[in-house]
This record gives sequence, C-alpha cells and structure tokens, in this order.
Amino acid sequence: MKKLIAIDLDGTTLNNQSLISPTTEKALKKAIDHGHYVSIVTGRPYRMSSQFYRQLGLTTPMVNFNGALVHLPEKKWANEKETGIKRDLVFDILAQKQALNLDFVAAENKETFYIDTLDYFDPAFFASEATPSNLLTTKNLVTDPTSMMVRTTHDQAKNVSDSLIKQYGEYVDVRTWGGPTPILEIVSKGIQKAKGVEQVASFLNVKRADILAFGDEHNDEEMLDYVGWGVAMKNATDKIKSVANDITEKTNDEDGLADYLTQYLDLNDH
Repeated sequence: MKKLIAIDLDGTTLNNQSLISPTTEKALKKAIDHGHYVSIVTGRPYRMSSQFYRQLGLTTPMVNFNGALVHLPEKKWANEKETGIKRDLVFDILAQKQALNLDFVAAENKETFYIDTLDYFDPAFFASEATPSNLLTTKNLVTDPTSMMVRTTHDQAKNVSDSLIKQYGEYVDVRTWGGPTPILEIVSKGIQKAKGVEQVASFLNVKRADILAFGDEHNDEEMLDYVGWGVAMKNATDKIKSVANDITEKTNDEDGLADYLTQYLDLNDH
C-alpha cells in the first residue's frame, strides 16, 4: 500500500548539525523507490528548507511555516495555498520589542524576509545575505506576511509566547521552533501542520490511514495525532511522545527516522 511519509526537519530528519545524513537520505530515497511518497512538513520557510527538498529529489508538495504555505516547489500549482497574518500586527509587536525582551523581529513570506536589526543577523540561519531591502520597515514590508519569527532567550520564551497569545490570540497562533535557538513563530490562527498534510494527501490521493508522520516538537502534535501512524523521535518532548502511536529507538542524531522507516516499510535489501 502506498504511504505518504510526512517528515518534520529540525530534531527529526535533520541531525544535530542540521543536515540530512547519508543514511537518512538513502532510506528516504529507498522508500520513494518502493513507491511511497515523501513530503517535507516544516516550520521553516522555503528558502531554509529548499536544499533538503532538492537533496532528496522530491516532486511532492511541501508544507512550510507550519502549514501557512502549501506549495509545489519551483512550479505553478493550482492548489498552492498561502495564509498570511496582518501587516499591522507585525509593527504592533515590533513596538513592544524591548518590553518583550526580543533580540529581533522578522516577517517572512514565500520569497523573502524582513528583519528589524542586523545586530543578530546570521546569514547561515537565514540562508541568505541581508541587504537594506531586507530591513523591516513600513516602506519595505508592504503586504501581509505569511509568518513572523521572533527570537528571545530560552528562559523568556514561555513568557513571550503567553504575552503574545494574550494580546493577539484571536488572530494568531504562536509556535516554538525545534532546534537550539529559542525562536517563536507567529502564524495565522488555526494554521497547523495537520491541515497542510491533509491537503498534500488529498492531492496525492492517499487515505488518512496511509499517512505516516515523524516529529519531535509541539508544533508536530496535531500532525502526529491526525495521521494514520504518528511516530515521535526518541529525542521528542514528552507531550509529543504521548500523542504518538510509536517512538523511534534512536534519536535524530543517530538516524532514528531512517532506522524506523527501514523496519516499518521493510526497506532492507533482500
């Protein structure tokens, strides 16, 4: 039976160096060779995940910004869906930058990003160099962005999230990024990975029962709950482990996804 394998990136498919190891690449490509579909479902923007789409040689739709963008990379696709947040809200949050203890405030869409300061700008993190046109100003950001990203400290992350939800909870959802950096992502209310996966599965004509998903952080919760078989990484949060059908025996840094998939789909060379 053809499966749709929905894969989160950070803390799941990527190792601790933020790379897809040769072992994981081989297992995912073997699954595709066996007739299964692989789709990337990530909180990352496209420009910070396109290299993995290419590395795996994917042709399936992709989910970015935790579901705020569902698209077929590098192609015109009638089903493409981008859900934005109000531009005014970006500048409202920016005005509270000091009060909220934020290092930076960034707004993003499919093609580009805007950041309010270059003090914390890391070209590797943004997968891009910054030019004056990337500065977050009312002159540069003229449309509603798809997502916002704010960076704070690990011990402040919960307070910031609570404050943003208290103020803007009617309009947005606040998600934590997996990985070492305390990043909060702000997307339109009701946006979640599960809805993106549902759209991809519908397009590929795969039944819900035949979707297999891997994740590790709380932005994966609805996805693992929604699919036919949800798998939490060994390094996943306790909450994610509690909603999953199964847990990998190895962590993301030990090719846990590849190990699980190889056994589950019987991909061993016979």
